[in-house]
Amino acid sequence: QVQLVESGGGLVQAGGSLRLSCAASGRTFSNDAAGWFRQAPGKEREFVAAISRSGSYTLYADSVKGRFTISRDNAKNTVYLQMNSLKPEDTAVYFCAASPRSFGGSSWYGYDYWGQGTQVTVSS
Repeated sequence: QVQLVESGGGLVQAGGSLRLSCAASGRTFSNDAAGWFRQAPGKEREFVAAISRSGSYTLYADSVKGRFTISRDNAKNTVYLQMNSLKPEDTAVYFCAASPRSFGGSSWYGYDYWGQGTQVTVSS
């Protein structure tokens, strides 16, 4: 069992930056792939970014490619999402997810564990 706790969300103006963190506990996090998803009001949860167990492979949604960077520090059991050039359409609750596979992919069903989410609001 993995427990995930997100932090770092908040209110930012368009063009600004935020860094989200996801702290894992409960088992050796380096055994898990990780991903970030987001859900805006009235919309389905959507994929944002994923990172492999080792951190050597990453995948991004087209909507965030070039603006967001996913990374991990297995020594700290933490995954990060650096978000730059934020847009109002990035406003959503952001969820961290973990998968016992080497890579979780872009579908929510590839992940077994989920955090509670952190709100990101981008004002225009």
